[in-house]
Amino acid sequence: MVKNFELKINGKLYKVKAYEDEPLLWVIRERLRLTGTKFGCGMGLCGACTVLIDKRAQRSCLVPVSSAVGKEIITIEGIPSNHPLKRAWIELQVPQCGYCQPGQIMEAYALLLENPRPTRDQIVQSLSSHICRCGT
Repeated sequence: MVKNFELKINGKLYKVKAYEDEPLLWVIRERLRLTGTKFGCGMGLCGACTVLIDKRAQRSCLVPVSSAVGKEIITIEGIPSNHPLKRAWIELQVPQCGYCQPGQIMEAYALLLENPRPTRDQIVQSLSSHICRCGT
């Protein structure tokens, strides 16, 4: 059954109609037109759909919209283009094809919120669950 939901995404309140068990990914992309979050595998394995929910990296393809109500959601659009993470990503030539990149950036952002000075090993561990589709 379709229900009304209120979601806080990138600091803004959105009212949407969706099925209770509809993946948050599809609500974000299709209903709200925030297309920076990508669909990769639909099984939570690749990380392309990663968003922050209450400051924790989550695979939005696995999160029912009903469980996101009352939580703070941040998508790639919620990180300003001049944020140090995004600037460093460009300056250090980290960018790849752009498809899996938003999920990787969101994972890195979550790590930095938890630990502003992570070690190389912590960074590698944090990003190791992300699978690149194109192999660059």
